[in-house]
Amino acid sequence: MPARRPPVIGAFVSTLLLHHPTFLDHLTPVGHPERPDRLRAIDRILEHERFQPLEREAAPIGRREDIARAHPMAYIDMLHRLAPQEGLSRVDADTTMSPGTWEAILRGAGGACRAVEEVFEKKVTNAFSASRPPGHHAEKDRAMGFCFFNNVAVAARFAQAQYGAERVAIVDFDVHHGNGTQDIFWADPTVMYCSTHQMPLYPGSGAANETGEANTIVNVPLAAGDDGPIFKEAMEAVILPRLRGFAPDLVIISAGFDAHARDPLGSLNLLEADFAWATRALMDVAEKHCDGRLVSVLEGGYDLEGLARSTAAHVMTLMTG
Repeated sequence: MPARRPPVIGAFVSTLLLHHPTFLDHLTPVGHPERPDRLRAIDRILEHERFQPLEREAAPIGRREDIARAHPMAYIDMLHRLAPQEGLSRVDADTTMSPGTWEAILRGAGGACRAVEEVFEKKVTNAFSASRPPGHHAEKDRAMGFCFFNNVAVAARFAQAQYGAERVAIVDFDVHHGNGTQDIFWADPTVMYCSTHQMPLYPGSGAANETGEANTIVNVPLAAGDDGPIFKEAMEAVILPRLRGFAPDLVIISAGFDAHARDPLGSLNLLEADFAWATRALMDVAEKHCDGRLVSVLEGGYDLEGLARSTAAHVMTLMTG
């Protein structure tokens, strides 16, 4: 892990990249789409010269007390017990743990919290945590869909507990609905969860009439074959106005890139430019309402080329505004 650079004096936007070699140690069965090569592809493209201004930091191990704001301690302890010393242990049909998984999921949560810390303390404008496994399918006490800890939920609760954030907005453009994030914040008026996703598709949740007990769940399902203009219309007509009305103190992105046209797990037709546009639009909300504070956490994306190119477009937008 390269040593962290000092901030660039006079930079218009400063962006922190959080990563750790341990994320490669979460192993999955042969042929599984959520594989270490995903992060290797991201690592390669983010080493390009145009990304040298990024500040880089190792994702720390998350503290149990921070994770426990989103997940019961009994669930955390259960996952720890399930972590194998060798081989793979299966949590559900497509979610497995290897000897490296426990540290990887702790650092995924820790990286998301460190990103929040850095933006609230004005050390950077925004941050991207390139972690795996993803998190948005993890419910309060259930691992599923490749996910164990819900990193964006842990980050939102951390912002509220440590920095007094009264309203946190989470925006999820992964091709799959973030059922776990919705589950955790279903009855919470202080966290708005907004999602575009393909429907019908795994996990089966995310209908437009799923609005939560406090009307802070905003689902805009898309149909197979929908492309960038339709995605943009969904954002502009529904999600961005709701975000502006909510006036968040922090914007968090569940940055899933499996809505890309190349991705094998979905049938949406987004391209890199669409993710860049959405990133800029969410930065605009953050600039207007919360001094630019924005944290992005990697979720899905399973075609290596599509993932790498989309991540590059997302991160470059974070860097340049």
